[in-house]
Amino acid sequence: MGKYRKLAEDIVKNVGGNENINSVTHCITRLRFRLKDESKAHDDVLKNMDGVVTVMHSAGQYQVVIGNHVPFVYENVCAVCGIENGPKEEVKEEAPKGVFNKLIDIVSGCFQPILGPLCASGIIRGLNALLVFILGTSYNASGTYAILNAIGNAIFYFLPIILGYTAAKKFNVNVIVGMIIGGALCYPAIQADALAAAGDAIGSIPLIGDFYSTFLGIPFVPANYTSSVVPVVIIVALAALIQKYAKKIIPEAFQNFFVPFFVLLISLPIGLLIIGPVISLLTELLSQGFAAVYTFSPIISGLLVGFAWQILVIFGLHWAIVPLAMVNIENLGYDTILVGQFGTTFAMTAVLIAMCLRMKDKKRKSLAVPMIISGFCGVTEPGIYGYALPEKKPFIFACIAAAIGGGVFTMMGGHQYIVGGLGIFGTVSFIDQQTGDATSMCYSFVCIVVSMVIGFLLTYIFWRDHLAGATAVETVGTSVPAAGTSGEDQKSEVLGAPMKGIVIPLSELKDEAFSSGLMGEGVGIEPKEGKVVSPVNGTVSTLFPTLHAIGITSDSGAELLIHVGMDTVQLDGEGFKAYMLTLQKSYTKSILTLLTPQETS
Repeated sequence: MGKYRKLAEDIVKNVGGNENINSVTHCITRLRFRLKDESKAHDDVLKNMDGVVTVMHSAGQYQVVIGNHVPFVYENVCAVCGIENGPKEEVKEEAPKGVFNKLIDIVSGCFQPILGPLCASGIIRGLNALLVFILGTSYNASGTYAILNAIGNAIFYFLPIILGYTAAKKFNVNVIVGMIIGGALCYPAIQADALAAAGDAIGSIPLIGDFYSTFLGIPFVPANYTSSVVPVVIIVALAALIQKYAKKIIPEAFQNFFVPFFVLLISLPIGLLIIGPVISLLTELLSQGFAAVYTFSPIISGLLVGFAWQILVIFGLHWAIVPLAMVNIENLGYDTILVGQFGTTFAMTAVLIAMCLRMKDKKRKSLAVPMIISGFCGVTEPGIYGYALPEKKPFIFACIAAAIGGGVFTMMGGHQYIVGGLGIFGTVSFIDQQTGDATSMCYSFVCIVVSMVIGFLLTYIFWRDHLAGATAVETVGTSVPAAGTSGEDQKSEVLGAPMKGIVIPLSELKDEAFSSGLMGEGVGIEPKEGKVVSPVNGTVSTLFPTLHAIGITSDSGAELLIHVGMDTVQLDGEGFKAYMLTLQKSYTKSILTLLTPQETS
């Protein structure tokens, strides 16, 4: 396989091996595993692995964040797991706990496989809208417009068929059955507009709407299901339940055609008579609710969505909002929900630019550059996990900038007409494809400028790189040079790191006795956990009664002092625990003291 084969092998190994994997999919930046036992996965190993940004646990999924090259890593993971030619054998997966987690798991599972083609189709539609803006509405009558419109619009018009396929895979239903369910929802003769054009309705049902005919005496209330999202997923879920019981009742010799027969015969009438109309009503009410918030205050709507969006992205929860925006576009011709989040990727990109300018470490600068380019294209997760989130402040600045940008965009009355491209490619989503009106696209550039300027200034002014001149130590025992120690001295005595954390020069410590060198040469470490171990093989020569300091004599005779915290002598031992252990000579480290994070002041 490709250059990511070794990375894929290491990922599979550290998620518990092939036997621990129920299923694996991917989105734009993440591998999304469903594991049999997440406790078998090694989070720390994966997080510190070259090629892995971080690890997330969300909605019953074990998510390994890779970056833009995740499709290539996914292919290699499939090869390592032996699933190159299709999914793994059907297994009974433990569903995520909680109604909300289950909902997010279902929605993301159905949308992730089509995300790339969905964005591509949106960009094509946006390009066509841009041509309408440039060439005028007469372009709508051209063959070029018709062909590009067909290419870009096909996935949206026949979305129930495509989601029928992905939902069938998610619920372990025959995929062709899932596509037939989607196809039935797109069938012209059951669309509300088609039936309304054909003649008058027979009657009406309060709240639900007009019905045009009956099925076995039951009123049939149609809706416009082309481009719909939720009904097909619910009907396929029902089909999965029917399939389960049909397989138990029907003899194996007849299951090949009788199981699909009963699944379709039962699920689709129920879907068209009950599920479809009820879901259409509920989604309409939900859309009206969002519209009411927008009508009450477009600014508040934009502020809330803009601020929360990156937080939702971290946990993969933004999938809960995207279908609602698609419903709005289908019903209204435009959406205002996603308008508020448009500035988020640009706010984060500007934050990364400011961080890059502030950084002193050339390696970190060089790694930030591709993340900035990726951010302009709408993919910010590598930058979030690699730089902004660990530093905390920059991530908050990005959320604030995105909120202000979103509030400005919605205040100006921005409308989104297409769910499509990300980042800079998303600007054409704000052109009305029918009229060529590009007013909202112009507003989108204002949103970009506002989000980037605020994000950049907040970060550049208020953030300082505390890693400047420092060395990150992720593994206890990693060799780190003491401040002022020559290479020749290091050869005679190699010191390990006594704790995980960030190594900083002794001169930067806020204690004159140490920073001035009166206590000798050394380094300071900003700890990441409360465990302190010996940096050498040796003997504990002194343990202060307050347990805040330990003297050690190494086997080669070097004398060391480990001092935990500043002014910690005043704690009089509170919060410290000492463990004096006698270990075999072959052991390279001895645990001297443990200060739990909860007890650290």
